[in-house]
Amino acid sequence: MRLKLDISNIQGFLSDGQLSELRREAGEALKRLSSGSGAGAEFTGWMRPLDKGPELELIRQNAGKIQKESDALVVIGIGGSYLGARAALEFVKSPLYNAFDKDTPDIFFVGNSMSPDAINETIALLGDRDFSINVISKSGTTTEPAVAFRVFRSMLEKRCGREASAKRIYATTDREKGVLRAMARQEGYQCFAVPDDVGGRYSVLTPVGLLPLAVAGVDIDEMLAAARGVFERPCAGDTDDPVIGYAAARSGLYRAGKRVEILAAFEPSLRFVCEWWKQLFGESEGKNHKGLFPASVINTADLHSMGQYIQDGERILTETFLKVEKGHGDITVPDMPDYADELDYLSGRSFTWANHQALAATQTAHAAGGVPNMRIDLPDRSAGSFGELVTFFELACAVSGYMLGVNPFDQPGVEEYKKNMFSLLGRPGY
Repeated sequence: MRLKLDISNIQGFLSDGQLSELRREAGEALKRLSSGSGAGAEFTGWMRPLDKGPELELIRQNAGKIQKESDALVVIGIGGSYLGARAALEFVKSPLYNAFDKDTPDIFFVGNSMSPDAINETIALLGDRDFSINVISKSGTTTEPAVAFRVFRSMLEKRCGREASAKRIYATTDREKGVLRAMARQEGYQCFAVPDDVGGRYSVLTPVGLLPLAVAGVDIDEMLAAARGVFERPCAGDTDDPVIGYAAARSGLYRAGKRVEILAAFEPSLRFVCEWWKQLFGESEGKNHKGLFPASVINTADLHSMGQYIQDGERILTETFLKVEKGHGDITVPDMPDYADELDYLSGRSFTWANHQALAATQTAHAAGGVPNMRIDLPDRSAGSFGELVTFFELACAVSGYMLGVNPFDQPGVEEYKKNMFSLLGRPGY
């Protein structure tokens, strides 16, 4: 496992004795997870990433087909149906992936809000280009992606007819049942299965995330191999394991009175990793009036806004920093001795070095200000690093949930807003 965890900045907040006991408890929770004896064990299929086989080959074949016949892919989904794929795409490629990568189709994510502007702006960006659709929904009845699918399906059918458009629509849905599966059978869409034993927020390394990532040219084989390496390592009971260390530390800080965990990244390419992480931990732990509230900042920009509160506000915070050791490139501060900008002390220094100094300075300042923090180090922005990171967080989240005394694989509270929205929208039966 190339990912590294540093928890030295929680010293003074948790004693060595407390951490030792917390690690032991986290190790026991990991054993329950690995043995399938914990709550929600029927939803741990994410612990078995796809290997060579017909399903993975089908993803590759259809990704190639989309690349050949389309200039863009419209990915329709909400929550776990899109956050993981977008997180991977922005991390491995760029937040500006559509502008930079002209060798693969543009990827547009819609169906994650009810905003007409979001739909109209995507339509405008598509213009008259050929496009395909990947609609992702376990049931097919979730309102936001369902109405977006109507819009883009209608648009596609007007361009090339119902029969031809069906060959450009790819449905990722339940293996057997549901509205979308029935529609796919009727219309002849190519289907991919959302595994029965995997919840949406844990699904990025299933066809949910792998198809759009393969279309975008991300090395999904490298990503899956890295994930399998995390799951296959001998870790149960090893108290030095980073999964155990992270789960133990954050659980101990919660018990010590911390109520908010901030994921702090120093790369804009990590913004949607943070969004995915917030769903993962928010839906998994936020039950029975328990759980750390997951928040995020993208620094150094947010140091000039949220930084003041983190440094001097309510002492309910803990923080986890994400550090990328090496990005896709670097840039050096130019030597300009005739300019009066007082920056000569940075001449010849790299931006990577300066960014890392900013992170180190922030960690030290926040810890001194009463915010215990940890740091996760990633070697680079490769597909393998992403595969390691998501599996690390998924395992740590499940272990943390067990330590909290909740089922980390259900989300009963999510249904409440849906019932009210269906009623206000006039859906029959509500």
